[in-house]
Amino acid sequence: MDSEDDMHDANDVESLDDFYSGETVMASDDDDGDYDFNDTDDSDDSTLHRQQQNYTILSERDICQRQDDDITMISTVLSISRVSASILLRHYNWSVSKVHDAWFAEEEKVRKSVGLLEKPVVQISKNIKELTCGICFETYPRDRITSAACGHPFCVTCWTGYISTSINDGPGCLMLRCPDPSCGAAVGQDMINLLASSEDKEKYSRYLLRSYIEDNRKTKWCPAPGCEYAVDFVVGSGSYDVSCHCSYSFCWNCTEEAHRPVDCGTVAKWILKNSAESENMNWILANSKPCPKCKRPIEKNQGCMHITCTPPCKFEFCWLCLGAWSDHGERTGGFYACNRYETAKQEGVYDETEKRREMAKNSLERYTHYYERWATNQSSRQKALADLHQMQTVHLEKLSDKQSQPESQLKFITEAWLQIVECRRVLKWTYAYGFYLPENEHAKRQFFEYLQGEAESGLERLHQCAEKELQVYLNADGPTQAFNEFRTKLAGLTSVTRNYFENLVRALENGLSDVDGHGACSRAGSSKSLGGKGRGGRGKATSSKSGGPSRNLDDSGCWSCEHCTFANTVSATICEICRQHR
Repeated sequence: MDSEDDMHDANDVESLDDFYSGETVMASDDDDGDYDFNDTDDSDDSTLHRQQQNYTILSERDICQRQDDDITMISTVLSISRVSASILLRHYNWSVSKVHDAWFAEEEKVRKSVGLLEKPVVQISKNIKELTCGICFETYPRDRITSAACGHPFCVTCWTGYISTSINDGPGCLMLRCPDPSCGAAVGQDMINLLASSEDKEKYSRYLLRSYIEDNRKTKWCPAPGCEYAVDFVVGSGSYDVSCHCSYSFCWNCTEEAHRPVDCGTVAKWILKNSAESENMNWILANSKPCPKCKRPIEKNQGCMHITCTPPCKFEFCWLCLGAWSDHGERTGGFYACNRYETAKQEGVYDETEKRREMAKNSLERYTHYYERWATNQSSRQKALADLHQMQTVHLEKLSDKQSQPESQLKFITEAWLQIVECRRVLKWTYAYGFYLPENEHAKRQFFEYLQGEAESGLERLHQCAEKELQVYLNADGPTQAFNEFRTKLAGLTSVTRNYFENLVRALENGLSDVDGHGACSRAGSSKSLGGKGRGGRGKATSSKSGGPSRNLDDSGCWSCEHCTFANTVSATICEICRQHR
């Protein structure tokens, strides 16, 4: 970026002092602001406070219990059978309050719409010993005939076939009605249990259980393949991110993988773009030309300008001007140039075509830039998940033996890896956010890239410490004194990295509004707030070799923390971010 743009766009990072100053630090909930890296319990408490759940994970047993409780409540309050209560709840999508409101407002209308009859439509005398089935019209003894609450008689064989066909057709069997076309009487689970086969009974029970989740607006199944857990979510309570017991995290609103801080609309556009044919067409437009005769796209990656189309076309033409090669030769520039093309280009003949091709190429390069980084962080997150699993199952026990410390005192390592996994997820989606950030909003784009760069830099330091430096203690022959220093460093980096990403998430969720509200500052000023370290050619804080107060001072008179690289004011004796002494 040239110097004029630097002066114009530097306005967007003034608010970094607000983001990374001690006033917004969330690493500690203590009133005095001090942070002790060795006090892992306090760190865990603050983490739990920040990540307070607004949802409940339900197992199959939990779902069955809740469903049974609702049926029992409706049955008791309305003084109806459990079968009728179940039919009512299914009709009103398992909402107890809706059932109460509708029933007490107009019971007769509810009974009619749901199919709960108070008395049979067809009265059959007890003296009649044989009845005719309304489906097969065969005559059967009375014990071979059965009916729903309406009283319409059908034989057991026809009932069994009717129920079996309905169950095999899918969840619609939960709203089963009497086979008589003119009757709307509901067929409840009591008749299913009486007449259906064991396999059909199991299917029906499964449909009934799933309907409790799928018909309820407050519950959803975990979208992970093969997962049997459901989620009961408190709508309107903040973040949509949900972490299931199966370790899969997803967004409650759109059921895609968790994507905070990017909104669901942006995620939908990004996923569609990744899967659509639009990028294929962009690539074809940017890197190929159509044969002038058959119009098939041709890619030229080397060689001269003499192109021969593939059979059966076999048309020979010039790559530059697309004219027939028979009209070319040394007089037109030979095999590696085309005078006709150069002349026509100067006259503006190819302006529109070249402009479209150049735009397509730029668009493709921009998309590739963001997609590669999105995919790289995705693969890094998967690797971090695998490393976390290995740490929990193998390395912690090994480290506990070598350092003579119980595993309960090594949970700071697990916390670090969990933070790495979460940060990789956030970082991945920031690239989708950046792709859709308008090009003309220079201030917001610079502010976004700065925040993203600092968060990424902090994550790399944490990842290296958790992966490389830990290996030294895993390979050690016995306990080492330096392990306590490692504990302090890793816990501190975990806390600092968490702060970086919380501030990044907060900024993106607010639409980078701080850029509009705070105005301008210079790159040097923005570097001051984060130790002057980041991507995009930003200078690092310089340290003085001389001792005394000037140690680790940069050009602006700030000192850089050795633990988190934060640039603190000269008068400060404790780092505002990690609370370590100077």
